[in-house]
Amino acid sequence: MSGRALHCPPLAVRQAAFPKQYCSPKRTLIAPPTRSSGPLLQRRSDRELPPLPVSPFRRWATTLPIFAAIIVASSAAIFNYQKSSSSVVSSTLYSLRTNEQARELLGDEIYFRDRFPWIWGELNQLHGRIDIGYGVKGTRGSGFMRFKSYRKGRLGLFETKDWSLELEDGRVVQLLQNEQAIEEPVRDSNKR
Repeated sequence: MSGRALHCPPLAVRQAAFPKQYCSPKRTLIAPPTRSSGPLLQRRSDRELPPLPVSPFRRWATTLPIFAAIIVASSAAIFNYQKSSSSVVSSTLYSLRTNEQARELLGDEIYFRDRFPWIWGELNQLHGRIDIGYGVKGTRGSGFMRFKSYRKGRLGLFETKDWSLELEDGRVVQLLQNEQAIEEPVRDSNKR
């Protein structure tokens, strides 16, 4: 067979050890050519195959979850920034600074507890639902302020249901002036 020597064990050994294999030429596999090995002058059918390039799908499959996580984190930060710069958060923080009970408990210079404050809850003025909370601190202590206000109709007034301050020791102080809900007038943006 084209000058190649075949290596075949005796029939009895071949049937016992290799029942389904045939005699094969005794040749070793040759490594595939590399970029620096020069031109390929002859092709051998039994040479080792070159490594497969990384498929675009595999590259996307590894980077897509990282990209999605970055997008989700960025979106959360953007929406939180939008909440923290809203007029509701500014007004509640100002009201907290001017409230006598809060000043007694927290001290002066009341501001956000964290450098980058996280505003928890829903702030949906369009549909009349405000239910937010955020960390605050003063010169004497810190706490968590909650504010809930709802609007019943499209043109109705907001009613404050809860405005409280939870201190570090677990005490909850109600900051509403009286026990009934306070109605707050809200200007309609369509009427000028």
